[in-house]
Amino acid sequence: MKRPPLKTLPAGLNINTARGMALEILNRVILTDAFAEPLLDAYLSRGQLPNIHEQKLTTHLVYGVLRTQGHLDWIIRTIYRGDVNSLDIPIINIIRTGLYQLLYTNRIPPSAAVNEAVNLAKVCKPAGAALVNAILRNYLRRREGLVYPSLKEDPEEYLVVMHSHPRWLVRRWLEVFGREKTLALCVANNEISPATLRVNSLKVTREAAALELQQEGLEVRQTTFSADGLVIARGAASLRTTKSFQQGHVLRQDEASQLVSQLLEPRPGELNLDLCAGQGIKATHIAEIMGNKGKVFALDNNVGKLAALRGLAARQGIGIIETWEGDATTDLGSAWYNKFDRILVDAPCSGLGTVRRNPEIKWRCQMRHLQAASILQKRILHNAATYLRRGGTMIYSVCTIMPEENEEVLEDFLSRHSDFCLAPAQEGRWPGMDAPGGFIRTGMEGQEMDGFFAAVMIRK
Repeated sequence: MKRPPLKTLPAGLNINTARGMALEILNRVILTDAFAEPLLDAYLSRGQLPNIHEQKLTTHLVYGVLRTQGHLDWIIRTIYRGDVNSLDIPIINIIRTGLYQLLYTNRIPPSAAVNEAVNLAKVCKPAGAALVNAILRNYLRRREGLVYPSLKEDPEEYLVVMHSHPRWLVRRWLEVFGREKTLALCVANNEISPATLRVNSLKVTREAAALELQQEGLEVRQTTFSADGLVIARGAASLRTTKSFQQGHVLRQDEASQLVSQLLEPRPGELNLDLCAGQGIKATHIAEIMGNKGKVFALDNNVGKLAALRGLAARQGIGIIETWEGDATTDLGSAWYNKFDRILVDAPCSGLGTVRRNPEIKWRCQMRHLQAASILQKRILHNAATYLRRGGTMIYSVCTIMPEENEEVLEDFLSRHSDFCLAPAQEGRWPGMDAPGGFIRTGMEGQEMDGFFAAVMIRK
């Protein structure tokens, strides 16, 4: 469904209710290209929904609608006789949240879901209230008779509608992975991602951090592959309110992301570079693995992200990170040549390996974005090569499963840099992740983590 021309958020929403807050967040996600996770954190941290059940309903509605948007939109197009693309985003999101409750929740009576949706429309878009009521009630009358696509007869249409993925992406995955693997990817993307933490080894052991969190009401277990990870199994407490989080003992980081820094194997006393540092999740991990001894240069072209990085490093008790504002796509100059022992190139990418955690990505990304990202990745990797000393180690990593950003970028780099080679694969280190060619993939079947691609290269 194409975005209507509306660019302003509706006024008058009551965000002191779960549905009102969910609608506000969904509108912002679509109209401002924001991400749901930080928005949810920001809104829920205000304390406007003190009831934990209301907080959970807000989260459930936001992520549920984003995950199943394709299915919901198919229903809207099937039932609505007018031009769906002419509807304002707030009205579409009200209908989506109403339909989602009717399809995917058991504890909310249909009448309550419809009435609450109509009430939301009356507040933010009164002229659309009758339409909201008509579509939702029409669905309740017709739902048993709706004819959905068949996996056997039309696998592409089935995956687009029943598993809510954009058509271009389904088509590309069918080409690359085949039907069974594509189906598995779509199913996995619509599952709830685990809440994974990284333990700050400078301050606490993993066992001690688990005990701290347990005492604060969170039940955790150790990650399967990362030596520094914990997964929140259950608990009513908010992570941000725990002393463990506030004191820098733990932070949120997916297990696959943690493995990238461990794959780099940084050592105390080295001079290392995080070339696309962002807010410093991996840079701080590198510094922790180094025991806070040596130096980590963290470069990014976003001043705001570098400020967040410095704040994170301070909370984590890290003093060896030096931030630099700079553009990794340009040559940083001869002072950087042959300088670093290890370099992490965690390049900007489509993010299509993190759809389970960030479902809005699948509705924003287009094939042209992959092509643009590939050009950028090749340029950054080419520049990074000159900054690494002879015998040094460089990692190229991206949180995507697309070959345009993975093997093709790596093959292009190695074809133009004969002084680099892939490091020998460490077979058995992380079972199920080793791939032909000396790189690793995460997010495969049975792994509770994002989809990452990483390759270890050595400058001869």
